[in-house]
Amino acid sequence: MREITVAAVQMRCFDDVKKNIANAERLVRQAAGEGAKVILLPELFERQYFCQERQYDYYEYAEPAEENQAVKHFTGIAAELQVVLPISFYERSGNTMFNSVAVLDGDGTNLGIYRKTHIPDDHYYQEKFYFTPGDTGFQVFNTMYGKIGVGICWDQWFPETARCLGLQGAELILYPTAIGSEPILECDSMEHWRRCMQGHAASNIIPVMAANRIGVESVVPCTSNGNQSSSLKFYGSSFITDNTGAVIASMGREEEGVICASFDLDQMMTDRRNWGLFRDRRPEMYGNITGKS
Repeated sequence: MREITVAAVQMRCFDDVKKNIANAERLVRQAAGEGAKVILLPELFERQYFCQERQYDYYEYAEPAEENQAVKHFTGIAAELQVVLPISFYERSGNTMFNSVAVLDGDGTNLGIYRKTHIPDDHYYQEKFYFTPGDTGFQVFNTMYGKIGVGICWDQWFPETARCLGLQGAELILYPTAIGSEPILECDSMEHWRRCMQGHAASNIIPVMAANRIGVESVVPCTSNGNQSSSLKFYGSSFITDNTGAVIASMGREEEGVICASFDLDQMMTDRRNWGLFRDRRPEMYGNITGKS
């Protein structure tokens, strides 16, 4: 029996990087105090969601992992608290920039980096301006508490992400997220967003958790952003499923805090084997699909 408690952090993000890191640390410590050993923070939590607008100056936010403030700060926190912390950050590698996660093990070791595979481009989620599609492939990290697979936000809409992580032996699937209102589409995507990930959990028999931010973030018009005026209201609703896709812990749309859940990783491995979903896959049949009607 390998029982593990996991936690998702939900938080508001401000313009001040130091303030955001301090707030994230407070919530990580709260989760660790509740027994969590794997703690998930939201996507790009160091700052407000800068991808809402296009500003060349924001390219300066990108840094190598070893220079990023959040990665450096939480390396020590992970070791002190003996917790696993996937840290979302804006990564620069040479002349290329990625939306990345550095996975810090419970001794502070950086186990490696996953770079976001699927990059969205929509009104006020203008990520293709900032990020190159990831080149790492889907990554599963063998932490001291179990094998975790990490996707990033838009990755969570694609069943291929979760399946690839499951095939590599993931025991937990984590999605740091920044998602909220759709001002142009005029829809509330929260339930759709959540159901997608519930399906990934059910189809792979692996628990899924998503950590989102909250609050309204607004763009001030200026010459350098083409006088854009906009705002996004991030809808929180962070959650954890069990390995059947049932939501067993969740938060509302406006409060900060942490949610926790505990799992027996050995029992879930038995459940995956007994259901036979991985046994009965037919990948040789799937490759014939061309997408043409």
